Amino acid sequence: MNPVITSLLDTDLYKFTMWQALLHRHPQTQSEYRFVCRNTPAYPLAELLPEVNAALDHLCSLRFTPEELAYVGSLRYIKSDFVDFLRIFQFQRSFISAWAEGEQLHIVAQGPQVHVMGFEIFVLAIVNELYFRRFDAAQALASGRARLAAKVHQLQALARQATLRHPFELFDFGLRRRYSGAWQREVVQTFATQTPQWFKGTSNVLLARDLNLVPIGTMAHEYLQTYQALGVRLRDFQKAALEDWVQEYRGDLGIALTDTVGMDAFLADFDLYFAKLFDGLRHDSGDPVAWGEKALAHYTRLRIDAHTKRLVFSDGLDLERALMLYRHFGDRTQLGFGIGTNLTNDMGADHKPLNIVMKLVRANGQPVAKLSDTPGKTLCDDETYLAYLRQVFNVKD
Repeated sequence: MNPVITSLLDTDLYKFTMWQALLHRHPQTQSEYRFVCRNTPAYPLAELLPEVNAALDHLCSLRFTPEELAYVGSLRYIKSDFVDFLRIFQFQRSFISAWAEGEQLHIVAQGPQVHVMGFEIFVLAIVNELYFRRFDAAQALASGRARLAAKVHQLQALARQATLRHPFELFDFGLRRRYSGAWQREVVQTFATQTPQWFKGTSNVLLARDLNLVPIGTMAHEYLQTYQALGVRLRDFQKAALEDWVQEYRGDLGIALTDTVGMDAFLADFDLYFAKLFDGLRHDSGDPVAWGEKALAHYTRLRIDAHTKRLVFSDGLDLERALMLYRHFGDRTQLGFGIGTNLTNDMGADHKPLNIVMKLVRANGQPVAKLSDTPGKTLCDDETYLAYLRQVFNVKD
């Protein structure tokens, strides 16, 4: 089988940044990550089981090369001892298992968090690419290139429009649900060469290195969720996670994710101390305009100049929605737009993307969860814990 993953850099930057923080502060944490498909695929994912297992076997044979380690080590927020850890790191096949039940494909990674947290992005990329290999590639690429050209043209049209106070900045966040690795590379390279004024980076560390782009990313939900199981009072888990992040990165990587227990509960913890220390906030669920207005109102209450902060939008965006948000907020604060599936898997009506995730569901033997501002994004198999979390943070069901 032609392998899907050939480099351990072919993952999102925030995997490395969360990995380093958790390795330094909570290396003993045990965790469980579970794969879920949220929509109905064109054919049962269970059919992919033999190929998935072969791809996982190959993934677990890979090691970081000296050149890859040198690149990671060149990022100023990466510490030398973490690079030393990566030098000896190898995924352990015994920590991940895949099986089928009826038409459902199940994948679970379970073990020390610093040894299993990296599986997530690779598993999603593997399932996606294996799934789409069964479709007509020529048709998909022809449609994808036509749609890509239209996006480039749409972005280039910005040059003829009225300039807002802050620039439009676009990032590729499309690794986890990409049509294929080769297609993501083509998309990113196209934007980087044809729209450099607006295209400012990618979350894919391999592509950032190869194409001389800025790698983009800070934290994901799993980082904050882990703190629900680390012994701090549950009501204080967000503050503990943010404090550890500040101590780890001391001014770098300053975009905080807001929706682990919802924006309102986040802002209750995001006091003047954190609001000054973090450069901005990332939106990943709920109404983006309402979210942005809440964020700006919060900065106003704290008497912080919003023009010194940044709002990053990354929830199911396409270019039209990103431009709408830019027109709404572009005169009021710095902005960034991370587009995923609609950049790297927009291949036409005959190639509907999978809505797949692989989420942290347990840490240190207890359930963890996020209370997303979009109810369908909540993922937890323990209703009792979910009810308790809602009660602690006063979040309505």
